[in-house]
Amino acid sequence: MKKNQVQFQAGMSLMTFLDRYGTEAQCREALAKARWPGGFRSPACGHTGHCHLAQRDVYQCNRCKRQVSLTSGTLFAQTRLPPRTWFLAIYLMTQHKNGISALALRRQMGVSYNAAWLLKHKLMQAMVERDSEQALGGIVQVDDAYWGGERHGGGTGRGSPSKTPFVAAVQCHPEGHPIAMRMDVIPGFRKTVLASWAKHHLAPGTAVVSDGLNCFPGVLEADCTHVPLVTGGGPPSKGHPIFGWVNTVLGNVKNALHGTYHALRPKYLQRYLSEFCYRFNRRFDLAALVPRLIVAAARTPPLSYRLATLDV
Repeated sequence: MKKNQVQFQAGMSLMTFLDRYGTEAQCREALAKARWPGGFRSPACGHTGHCHLAQRDVYQCNRCKRQVSLTSGTLFAQTRLPPRTWFLAIYLMTQHKNGISALALRRQMGVSYNAAWLLKHKLMQAMVERDSEQALGGIVQVDDAYWGGERHGGGTGRGSPSKTPFVAAVQCHPEGHPIAMRMDVIPGFRKTVLASWAKHHLAPGTAVVSDGLNCFPGVLEADCTHVPLVTGGGPPSKGHPIFGWVNTVLGNVKNALHGTYHALRPKYLQRYLSEFCYRFNRRFDLAALVPRLIVAAARTPPLSYRLATLDV
């Protein structure tokens, strides 16, 4: 049997990672290149001439005298962890297909659990924001999904208060191969909600294929076409070939989340879903995931503790 080239690609080995990012100097150089690809440029006046004040560890513009640290204005801002620790977390989060828990990160990086948890959620937020800029298009399979189960004495079905609804969408090649996907937590499966979701995440002209749920025609308001297929629900509907990929990725995501995390609070569900989607959408070059996430983190604004914990 011929091996799947995407599935069996080498990715980035630990030895390669250590060769590239094994020292603080290497990590700082990589972070500087990610933040200023064309070299340092003052955020105040745009001038490129500068000097490095080693005692304060800041870059100073020769023209306006504005001082900027390497991490200010980025996701790494005000961190107490060295860049090498951040880069190791980036490596572990991108090279594990099913994700890695904060507890496992703590053991691998040698930091406290709270530090590992905060670092992981900041990186996941960078993934959320990076993929929010990319709209799906072409042929897109869409399905309704839920996270969580029914509690004893609570409601049942879609209205159960312990279930968090989210929409799953997979963009497919005309030949049927999956290209990209996204999963987004939504307030509920109503036509107005799906219309708003489609306007933000689907390109005009997208051909949406879904089951017969009444909310999905809402995508028409986003200048998309809609092909509903009434499947009747239950296990037979999940095996329908036209929904093959969206059902496959849904199963993979849920198995990965259940297998990796002891508990997952609903308010953080979007980040965990986006982490899986981020890796899936860039799966064709696993080795490039590390430098790409470094660039994403360098261009993501700082995330305060309050926003990271969503205590707003």
